[in-house]
Amino acid sequence: MGSSFGKCDFKGLEKLRKQIEQLKDKRNEFIEACAKELASRLLAKVIKRTPVGDYSKEIKVTAKRDGKKHKKGEVYTKRINPSGKVGGTLRRGWTGGEKQNAKDYANSLKIEHIGDVYKIEIRNPVEYTSYVEHGHRTRDGEGWVEGHFMLTISEQEIQTIAPRILEDKLRKLLEEHFK
Repeated sequence: MGSSFGKCDFKGLEKLRKQIEQLKDKRNEFIEACAKELASRLLAKVIKRTPVGDYSKEIKVTAKRDGKKHKKGEVYTKRINPSGKVGGTLRRGWTGGEKQNAKDYANSLKIEHIGDVYKIEIRNPVEYTSYVEHGHRTRDGEGWVEGHFMLTISEQEIQTIAPRILEDKLRKLLEEHFK
């Protein structure tokens, strides 16, 4: 007596194999998109966290005449900027690609692909960046100015949320590809 295995349709398996092959072709594109997503979020966080210098100072002023806020002879404080310096140089210095200060961070990020490594360098060429990041001695050498750790804290936040972000991106890719 012979045995019979019945009929089997492999069209579904063949379709799945083709979909997997197509997905392999999109691998580099997907990984680059993930790297750019994480780097753009990091750049946005570090820019927001970077302090802006305030070069103004308060002075006492005596009102010369009656006005909306003060009566003649009244002493009040006013903020002035005698140096003319404007803050924000450090904040504007952050970059992750060829274009600086890009509003669309992801498209301006320069990605370097070496073997299995995808590298995006976030940097700030302003000469005093490391002093603001990590802290420094005062000019007279007697005291210490604490660092702001704007990049360090931002990196830690990204490392915390990265698994969720990558999982969501992968889920969307799989849903689109295996409809």
